[in-house]
This record gives sequence, C-alpha cells and structure tokens, in this order.
Amino acid sequence: MAEHKKKRAYAAQAYEFGANAVPAAGGAPAPLMPGLGAAQPVPGQDNLAGQFGQMNLNAQQPVYSQPGYQQPGYQQPGYQQPGIQAQPQAPHAATHMNQLLPSDLIQQPFNVLELDQPPPAINLPANSSATPSPFANCPPQYIRSTLNTIPTTHSLLKKSRLPYALVIQPYGALRDNEESVPVVSDQVISRCRRCRAYINPFVTFLDHGHRWRCNMCNLTNDVPQAFDWDAAAQKSVDRWERAELNHSVVEFVAPQEYMVRPPQPLVYLFLFDVSYAAVTSGLLATSARCILESLDRIPNVDRRTRLGFMAVDSSLHYFSIKPDESENNDVSCLVVSDIDDEPFLPQPSDLLVNLSECRANIEAFLEKLQSMFQDTPNTSSAMGSALRAGHKLIAPVGGKITVLTASLPNVGTGKLEMREDKKLLGTSGESKLLQTASSFYKSFAVECSKNQVSIDMFLFSSQYQDVATLSNLPRFTGGQTWFYPGWSAARPEDAVKFAREFSDYLSAEIGLEAVLRVRATTGLRMNAFYGNFFNRSSDLCAFPAFPRDQAYVVEVAIDETIGKPFVCLQAAVLHTTCNGQRRIRVMTLAIPTTESLANVYASADAQAITAYFSHKAVERAFGSSLDAARDALQSKVIEILQTYRKELAGGGSGALSLPQNLRALPVLFLGLIKNVGLRKSAQIPSDLRAAALCLLSTLPLPLMMQYIYPRFYSLHDMPDAAGVPDPATGDVVLPPSCNLSSERIVPYGLYLIDDGVNQFLWIGRDAVPALLLDVFGVEDRTLIKQGKTTMPVIDNDFNERVRAIIEKSKDHRHKGVGSIVYPALYIVREDGDPSLKLWAQTLLVEDRADQGVSLQQWMGMLREKVVQ
Repeated sequence: MAEHKKKRAYAAQAYEFGANAVPAAGGAPAPLMPGLGAAQPVPGQDNLAGQFGQMNLNAQQPVYSQPGYQQPGYQQPGYQQPGIQAQPQAPHAATHMNQLLPSDLIQQPFNVLELDQPPPAINLPANSSATPSPFANCPPQYIRSTLNTIPTTHSLLKKSRLPYALVIQPYGALRDNEESVPVVSDQVISRCRRCRAYINPFVTFLDHGHRWRCNMCNLTNDVPQAFDWDAAAQKSVDRWERAELNHSVVEFVAPQEYMVRPPQPLVYLFLFDVSYAAVTSGLLATSARCILESLDRIPNVDRRTRLGFMAVDSSLHYFSIKPDESENNDVSCLVVSDIDDEPFLPQPSDLLVNLSECRANIEAFLEKLQSMFQDTPNTSSAMGSALRAGHKLIAPVGGKITVLTASLPNVGTGKLEMREDKKLLGTSGESKLLQTASSFYKSFAVECSKNQVSIDMFLFSSQYQDVATLSNLPRFTGGQTWFYPGWSAARPEDAVKFAREFSDYLSAEIGLEAVLRVRATTGLRMNAFYGNFFNRSSDLCAFPAFPRDQAYVVEVAIDETIGKPFVCLQAAVLHTTCNGQRRIRVMTLAIPTTESLANVYASADAQAITAYFSHKAVERAFGSSLDAARDALQSKVIEILQTYRKELAGGGSGALSLPQNLRALPVLFLGLIKNVGLRKSAQIPSDLRAAALCLLSTLPLPLMMQYIYPRFYSLHDMPDAAGVPDPATGDVVLPPSCNLSSERIVPYGLYLIDDGVNQFLWIGRDAVPALLLDVFGVEDRTLIKQGKTTMPVIDNDFNERVRAIIEKSKDHRHKGVGSIVYPALYIVREDGDPSLKLWAQTLLVEDRADQGVSLQQWMGMLREKVVQ
C-alpha cells in the first residue's frame, strides 16, 4: 500500500474503535463461554490478524458512515466466539477420542466462523503407521469421512442415525504443477494378492521385512525384490524413504500390465451450434476465437493431441483439415443433410487431426469459421444426430466431445420440445420439468461411456434449453454441464467470463479412460456411489475422461462386526494422463473404531454429512419431486437432533442441542433447502434449477459449502489488513466473514456476497458520497451501473483493496480445489432494481425470503419437533 497516499476521514463524525465501541444492533456483545480465558484464540483462526475485527485504535483506515448511525462494534482481541471451542489435545502417545462437547443451539447462535474449523481430528492409536511420517494419513482435502470414528457394528451405526460415507476429491488442482503429490516412477507396485489393495503407510512388515501384511484383508504378501533397489542407479535404497510408505496420497507410474491398449491420445471434438441463435449471440465467434488463443494451453507434451471440428444446424457440417505440409491447405466443409439415418462419415481419415502437424491450418480454419455462417437464417438444431455422428467419429480412439450450443435440439434424433410451463413452477407439477424428456440422452451417454467418450455441455440459450435432459450426457460420461443463461458476446462481462472459463477448461490436465475403485478393511462394503460417471459394476466407476474439478460421494456399509482398533479405506484412480502415461493415484485413509455412540457423535463431520445429503437430495429431486427432497432433508436433521437428545443429552431439558462439531448442521441443511436447486419458489426457471442441481452433485466440498452458505463480507469498515497482501504469505487477506443475515447490513454499508458462482456487491441506500467516489469514481449513487459489470479501476487505496478482495474471493486455489468457474459480479443498489435486490437477498440464508423460513423460525420449528 503506497504510504504517500493521503488517508481521509469520510464521515461527518469520527467513530472511536476499541474499548468504547458501541455494539451493533442486537445489544451487548455475547458473553465469553464459561471457563474460557479471554486471551484464548479461536482454533484454526490464528493466521488472520485481528480475526474478529480487532481494529487500529487510531482509526487510520477510512471508515464510511452516515452521521447518526452507530458503527457496528468490533470485538476485543482474544474474544471467544460462542460455540467455538478449542478441543483439548491429549499427549500424542495415548489413544484418545474426540470429546463430546455439548452446546445449546438456541442459547449459543451459529457463527459463520465455525465453517472454517477443520473437521474433528482422526485420533489413531500410537504406532498405527509403518513410518512416523506426518503425511501417513489422508488429509481432508482428498477424502473426508462423515464420521472420523467408526462404529464397530451396523446396529450402532443405525442407532446413531448418522450416515457413513466418504467425500472423495482425487485432485486438488486443474494441473499437476499446482499440487504436490509424490510420484513413484520406478514401476514397482506392490499389491495384496487377495484384495488388490496397494501397499500403504498402514501395512505391517513381517519375517525380517521380506513380507507385508495387508491392512485391508490381513493376507501376508511377499515384498517385491525390486522394492529396496533403484534399477536406474543400480544401488540399494532405504525402504523407509519410499513415498508409498510415508505418504497417504501417491501416484504410481503404471507398468505395461495396467494397459488394455496403448495409452490413448488426448482428443477433443468440438461440436459447434451454427444456428441463428448461436451466430447472432456471438457464441460461434467467441468460442472459435477462444480455442484459437488457447491452442498453446491444450496439453500436448507428447505431440499426440488430436482435434476435430463439427458444426450443426438442420444439417451436419464436417471440416476436413489437411496437414500443414500438404499441397492443398484449404479446409473443406462436407455437409450431410440426411440426419435421421445411421450417421454417415464422409471421409473419416482427416476429420480428427494431429494438433502439432496441422497447427497452421487449424488456426486458419478457426479464423474463418465465423464468416462461413455469418448470414445464416437457419433456426434448427439437429444436436442429437450430430452427437451420434461425433461419437462414431471418435469412438475408435475415445476422447471428449465438447458441445457449445445456444439452441434446443429441435430436429432429428433426440428432438426436444419446449416444455417450460410457468404455471407449474412452485407446484407439485414442477418435478415433471426436471425429468428427462427423451430416453435417447441417457442410453446414448451409456453407449459413449463404453467407448471411452466423455461429453461436456456448454449451454448458452436465452430461451428454454432443457438443461434437465441435456445434463444426462455429462452425468453418465464423467463430464460437466456449464450453463450461461441469457449470454451475449456483446456484453463484455459475458464474453470475458466465458473466454476465461473455456480457456481454463481447455488447459486442464484431465485423465483419460479412467476407473475409480474404493477398497476397505474386511467388514466394510461400498454400498452406493454418487457423482458424474457410469457405475460399471458394484464397486467400479468408469470415467471416459476424469475431470479435476469434481468430487464423488461413496456410501459405506458395515456388514460385519469390526474387531480392529482402526479401519482403512483406499480409493484408487487408474487413468492415462494427457501426456500418455498410465498412472494410478492412490489415497489411503485410516479411521479409529469405537463401540460408543458418544465417540461417533463427537467425531461426526457436519460438512461431509451435508455433502452426502446434498447428493441424496439431488437424486430425490430428479427421481421423485422437489417437495420430497426438501422433506427428506428436514426429517433427517430432526432425526439426528432427536437421536442426540434421547441417547446422549439425557432428553430431559427443553434445550435444542448438538455437539460442538455438529453445530453447523441445521444451518447447512437450511442453506441446502434454500439453494436455488431445491428452494420452494414460483420464480425459478427449470433450466436454472437443473443447472444448480448439477452443481450440487459435482462440486468439491469447499465450493459446495460456499454454494450452500455463501461468503459475506462487510467492506466499508473492514480491518486495516483486509485487501492487502499478508507480509508473510503474500496472499491477500480477506475481511472476517459475517453471518448471512440482513441484521448485519447497515444502510450506509458496502458488502460483498459470494456463492462461488455469482458475486453481489451491495451498496446501502445511505452510502456516503466519499465512499462511492473512492470505490466507483462517482459521488451520486444513481450514476453507478447496476447489474452484471466489472469493477472500475481507480487510483486509490480503498478501490485497490476492494478489487483485491473481490478477486481473492474468486480464487478457488487457496481453498485447495480445482475449478474453471469465474464468478460473475453484480452491483446491487439497495434502492435500485428490485429484482436484482431480491436475487441478492435470496443468498441471505438466515433471512426469510421467497417462500423460505428464517433461521430463527427454522430453529424454532426444529425445537418444537424435537423437544415435544
């Protein structure tokens, strides 16, 4: 921050911070929790200077407020938030369980900072792993279990009413160089002969280290001779330094026997909609330009990457591209207008071309593509027929079909009707609009999966597009559905958002012809799988392409009584990298067991439980109805509260209570019920709903939590450190999060609400001119552009800090996940466009909005049902 820039006082009255601060609306500051010293930091929060708004007492920063308004009071340093309590850690040697710390949900209201707490600790017995490595057990970034202490019997799990499931996110970034997972490259892979588990930090060595006992099925196996030998350097190596004995997450380079055929090259077949809607919205021109500018970013280290291009309106257009050296470099367009019969490939040899060998001609083609169709009057789309033809073209090799369309498929195979009916929205008949309208899409997707063909849908229509039906294609082929409602290239924000996301999409290092399998200790069985893939057999999920920005949920059943002090679960993804290497990513998680219900509850993970039920709710919404999905969520949270009250809280008092670690559960369930995918409302178009349900069934856990309970920051009074890079890490510091309640909003304030898909910058109706001038460059509120926009760049500290916070909030990498999504920014004036204001307010989960209840009403209703 430039020192010479003058700090300004923006208010007619200066406000004192610190000891004499006037508390915010809502009365006195909450009391400290009994028995907690005032100086005790909040666990997991010590990295943010002044986490609870500890302020510079000289009020050096700009404070924007109106005369006559009380500035919200900041808590004192060391203030302990109600409901967040450090868990006492016993000495390392003894096996200890998480303590059951009860809390009253009504007396100690939920604080958003509880969502930043790590999951309950996994406390394994001493010497559980073969090496003392700190990386021996799988970190929650890759696998989170709903229970971090497992009941030993099925009956105890059933009695707890809690689910036992894993949330698996095999990758922490879109590209290898953005995450550090050790690679075992010597091709010495030791696996159990019986259950095929991979050697890992929890095996035991016997017989002077010549054999190892499997931690899943107890079988004794021979240690491979090459395990202690470095073939490249021709010398022996220290076994205890091997990555697979020290790291729970490793990647093996697979030898020949892991391949059915030579590793497939990366293949992208782009399927462009060239109907009137796609050309006039600028979709065709923007996508062609974006591919052209991203050719260097498409993974092609082995120079085997192949591209193909097709276009569709009422006919199919194939583009034949010659190698750069050939005498005739003209791109020929072959048109097939017979779309109803078995697809016909005019000359299959040069429709899929090598990116390196045809680079110049591919560039020339992409430059020309827009002009070929610029005057089209054709409003038809034979997308189903084009997909069949595209599948036929790349099925011999496998690969990805990337569909870019702005029209409803309305002729040929898989023809769809315009079925949106506003009268059905918000009624029991709405679920019909979420059912698949044509059986072609699901059966075709399964066919694609068999031939290692994955489909991604980029949908741009300003009219109805039947996302519910089209999303079946990605759902069963390991792809994704991206939805851009009302998109137009004429709006720079739309064009930039898509270009940025599509470019990241093209550069992501996806895996090819992949399978995911989860193994576990004898007595545990994988019972159900959720996510975008095809379930090929009882325990094998098939992915023609393996994305790096999705998570999967696996439900685990307890079939036999478990006699071990801890169990192990191992997820393995066998895949071909974009660079033609066959690899296996292995993640091993060990979890202690217990016969006590209290231990099960003390170790339950509220966020993982919410992720599991979000998948169950999506399944219910698509398969049955939205009402059924919402009712199931409500009855589940009541069941958990009742069970805890009856079995562990004595059942006597009239309190609504849960252990500390589950305090967020009722709020997260309310957020899920109010999410645009599930909310009861007559205002949500079915396309928007279907797209939201796709996100709820694929988002990695940190992004899903933000989608269910968005981030909310107060900017006009943020601490000095916010919006400025941290001197130690260089990361921009975000202001403290606020609870999603309009009680937190003052009329002179400036706020950011961010659900990871959209961001809303909220300007209070009484914002002072100096604040507006610094942030937006104008003093008059009515001159600020509302709606989708970008932040103006103004040369002052405060504008820089606000822009830095908006960018940092979009950064998914610091959340440890991969994502191509670049949220759109909307500017909302409190006294401006009512529909925009209403949309932003629906993200305030704790308020009453649309047909939803407030958090207070929700807790009152839960208490009534539980305590009655």
